[in-house]
Amino acid sequence: MNILKIAAFSEGQTGGNPAGVVIGDTLPSTAQMQAVAADVGFSETAFAAPIDGGWRVRYFSPQSEVPFCGHATIALGAALALRHGDGVFALTLNQAKITVEGRREGNVIAAALQSPPTRSAPAAPALVAEALALFGHTPSDLDARIPPAVAHAGANHLVLALHSRQALSAMRYALETGRALMQRAELTTIVLVHAESAQRFHTRNPFASGGVYEDPATGAATAALAGYLRDLGWPHGGAIDVVQGEDMGMLSRLHADISPVAGSSVRVSGTARVMAA
Repeated sequence: MNILKIAAFSEGQTGGNPAGVVIGDTLPSTAQMQAVAADVGFSETAFAAPIDGGWRVRYFSPQSEVPFCGHATIALGAALALRHGDGVFALTLNQAKITVEGRREGNVIAAALQSPPTRSAPAAPALVAEALALFGHTPSDLDARIPPAVAHAGANHLVLALHSRQALSAMRYALETGRALMQRAELTTIVLVHAESAQRFHTRNPFASGGVYEDPATGAATAALAGYLRDLGWPHGGAIDVVQGEDMGMLSRLHADISPVAGSSVRVSGTARVMAA
């Protein structure tokens, strides 16, 4: 089995979020995919096999299957472009059909995904209180302009907006406590976000549900955040830029294009770099 290791949403030849990519004639068994993902050790590994002119895709973290992963989709788009040339590739996920495009640009591959449809709803006060306690925050740390919400773009993410960059940088939490919270609330990640401006955001993404303390770049969460900002009537002007991984020393850059149509797909783009095979 050939496993590509590709960092998605990179800053040129540095940074980004590493993902495993396995492309085969058929998908391995669920048990095999889970074992490979655990062995690779990245937050997600994408498995793809041809189906009906496109690709059947499943995503696994080291501890569980996830319904959708943005950075692994970007990594897959890069891998497909390397194998089949620049193009747009149709992907069939467990619960949605999306596309990813990839094109080579020198030493990196530019890639963009169209997320599943988005939706959002206010977060329950009990969930917000538990999440704030997990990170040692209080309601006074929140940015009232972006109220806590559960945002969805293929998976559920709790959005907590902090009013200061310093509060974001100080993120600490207990992994097992976070895992229990996320599993109980059916959250894939928690999105801690600071709005530097109307179109530029800094985020951090605890991924305890998958056994990973933090993701340095999270395309699915960025799509969910963008969809929520649209629902909120935020003055995004049709696009946002997200800086992630900076506090981990893995600077990553994500761009989201937001159509005015409520609930519609969000286009998330960036570059990817091949790490190893």
